[in-house]
Amino acid sequence: MSAARFIAQSLRRCYLRRTRRVTVDSLEERSDCSASTWGNLFGGIVARLVASAIRTSLALGFVGVLVTASVSGSTAAMAQADRFETTSEVGNTVLPFDVPAPSTLNSKRVFAHYFPPYPISLDNQDPATDTYSQHYLAVNGEGGVHASYGGFLRDRPLPQAPISDPDWKLRNLETEVRQAASEGIDGFSVDIMARSNNTSWWGSSVPLALMQATVNADSDFKIMLMPDMMAEFQTMTPVEAAAEMAVYADYSSAYRLADGRLVISPFAAEQKTPSWWSQFLSVMQSTYGETVAFVPLFVDAASNIDAFASISYGMSSWGERNPNANSLSRTDANAPLVLADRAHDLGKIWMQPVSFQDARPQQGIFDETINTLNLRNTWEIALQSQSEWVQLVTWNDYSEGTSFQPSAGHGFALLDLNSYWLYRFRTGAYPTVVRDTVYLSYRNQPTWATPVNPSSAPMALRPYSPAADNTVEVLSFLTAPADVTITVGGQVTTCHVPAEAFPCVAGLGAGDISVVTSRAGVAVASVNSHVTVSQAPYNQNYDYLMDSSRR
Repeated sequence: MSAARFIAQSLRRCYLRRTRRVTVDSLEERSDCSASTWGNLFGGIVARLVASAIRTSLALGFVGVLVTASVSGSTAAMAQADRFETTSEVGNTVLPFDVPAPSTLNSKRVFAHYFPPYPISLDNQDPATDTYSQHYLAVNGEGGVHASYGGFLRDRPLPQAPISDPDWKLRNLETEVRQAASEGIDGFSVDIMARSNNTSWWGSSVPLALMQATVNADSDFKIMLMPDMMAEFQTMTPVEAAAEMAVYADYSSAYRLADGRLVISPFAAEQKTPSWWSQFLSVMQSTYGETVAFVPLFVDAASNIDAFASISYGMSSWGERNPNANSLSRTDANAPLVLADRAHDLGKIWMQPVSFQDARPQQGIFDETINTLNLRNTWEIALQSQSEWVQLVTWNDYSEGTSFQPSAGHGFALLDLNSYWLYRFRTGAYPTVVRDTVYLSYRNQPTWATPVNPSSAPMALRPYSPAADNTVEVLSFLTAPADVTITVGGQVTTCHVPAEAFPCVAGLGAGDISVVTSRAGVAVASVNSHVTVSQAPYNQNYDYLMDSSRR
């Protein structure tokens, strides 16, 4: 194995095998990203000798692996990609409601967690043969290092044709800003994983480039600074960390409160003590003239809220990804509503995590989210807790299967659906449905299916997750009651549903899925699955897919 390949794989383990759960055990699982590991990877003679090779290796293949787990599967995904336009703007034809006027929005904020390893494109090549497809989507990509679990990823950013602009990386980041802003998102909370001048990994330049892309694309969109305390910041002193944050603070796109305070929300803030952070805040003020509104994001919030209260403007939790963990009836110390209440009782704002799903082939684990139930639960928690901010977890972390970003697997449908609750959060009232619309969610295989690929190691349910679910869900947004007919293969299920938002559920089986919503015998909305459900899939894939009747 070449030195570059060794370093690239070591970096991948530190960057991408990040469990990021709310339990103390999860912090221990990150031992391969220890301070000594980062020192070995980013400093010393080895880094100097192989820096050039690392850049080449990582530019070709750092990120991850898969929308589908086979070459044939990735080709099918590419064939479906032309259903969408990558830069599609939200208008009054694609949503079930009219987008509220900016003047009607409250002071609450919605951010989406941006993970630098997964931009729209890694190489500006044809999506059918680019790095995502050949190395991250294929089972034997990157020399077969991911073959034992059938490929690293199961989804990718929505493919786009190569662009001729030499600044294609910046143009693509601008596209992502516009995508998010068009769906009502106020900004990205960018995961800053390395020093801004670190040249050993191409992704270290993404956060700064995103700051500039935001300036270029949308002056109202903002970037919340989120230094990752499980990455290179783990080894920094308060002075060094402050110097890094000051680089970003110079951009007009940096998120600030109305009073000018710079917001910094470190991921896994508990990796440093409150005393360490107090020194950091002091240096930011004394050396750079920046008063910081400190909003620590905890992996283990229950154990750290009180200790950090005196130095914090607000707080947040990384959260869980299934409807059992995100139950509104939970009352234990880690219950989402309990955490939010504790922060509010201390006079702090709360940033509630909102999530759709989580499935990780490399780690062999997944959360059962029961179609969109987890998404709906987490939004309801944000509403009931009177959270001031929301963080969508995540915009584009495909290694954890948590993306909201327009993708090959769910197109724009997930963001479009999400906007219904987002605007409820931002206006205080649910939008009025004025166009009959249905959203279809499903897996491309039952969880009991046996993959054809013998190397595809089975994923296990995360503890405390609901049992594996094998259903198709149609979430309807209707102007008046109607009949929803779901056909899965040859099986037909019909629900009479009321107006506004309401789910209809059918069993998942082999074949194509079609949905027709009719009123008085006239079809008012319809949608078909963009893939065929298989009981003998090539690879195990527990990602939920989505389609919209309006795209």
